Amino acid sequence: QRYCQAVYRGQLASVHSAARNQELKKLAKTYNRFISPWIGAVTSCRAGKWESYWEDSSPWNYANWAPTQPLHKVTTCTTLSVRDGLWRSRLCFLMHPFICQY
Repeated sequence: QRYCQAVYRGQLASVHSAARNQELKKLAKTYNRFISPWIGAVTSCRAGKWESYWEDSSPWNYANWAPTQPLHKVTTCTTLSVRDGLWRSRLCFLMHPFICQY
C-alpha cells in the first residue's frame, strides 16, 4: 500500500464487482501466470470482531473469498488468485506483485 501511494500516488486495488474481479485477474495473469498479486483488502480484528475492509476506505460491498477464507487468526492482507480469481488471506509482509489503482 505504501509503495502504491509513494511511487504511483495510488492505492492497492479495491474490487466492487465480479466483472472488476475478472478484469483484474486477466490483467494480473499477463504480468505473472503463477504468483497472485496483492489487492487492497485487509482482514483484522476491530473492537473484538473480525472484519474485512478496503485500504482506500471504499465500501465493502463485494467479496470473492476462497473456501475457508479469510483467515481469522492474525491481521492479513489479500491476494487475488491468477488461477481461479478467488481471494486468499496472506501475511502482509510476504513479497507479491501488486495491483495499484488511481
